[in-house]
Amino acid sequence: MLELEFTYFIQKEAPITKQKAPLDLNCRFRAEKGEEFELYICAEIPIHTLCPCSREISVYGAHNQRAIARIEINSNEMVWLEELVTMAEAGASSPIYSLLKRPDEKYVTEHAYENPRFVEDAVREIALQLEGDRRIKWYRATVESIESIHNHNAFACVEKGWKVNPE
Repeated sequence: MLELEFTYFIQKEAPITKQKAPLDLNCRFRAEKGEEFELYICAEIPIHTLCPCSREISVYGAHNQRAIARIEINSNEMVWLEELVTMAEAGASSPIYSLLKRPDEKYVTEHAYENPRFVEDAVREIALQLEGDRRIKWYRATVESIESIHNHNAFACVEKGWKVNPE
């Protein structure tokens, strides 16, 4: 078995100003050679969640926070880390950016407000994308929200096989 843990940087472009800045991801590759070669890929992707309940009951907005989507896969073919980032961000209220100017902040907060997600919503959306990718033999997706107004974090996890009726 060979295991590598590393920080991987991707260039993220701000949604309005298009300014680019690196976003760091904690990643791990694990390779095993038994009867068959097995490659496991793990990435921790920062995302943004906005509470649907808070949005519904508050007159002035909603609480929102940074969350970490952790995607672990075993695949038949190469799945790029950037693809996992795209899946995580599609399940979030909004992506996270390293550099935002005021027009970008406006866009991000409004986009999140229009896409509220509990952690269980975000992890379900991520799992549905993983489930639909024929290259992926196994996966586990987790989302942990670093809560802004609670004394605890929120956590949800989905692993391959969670769908009772796949159709």
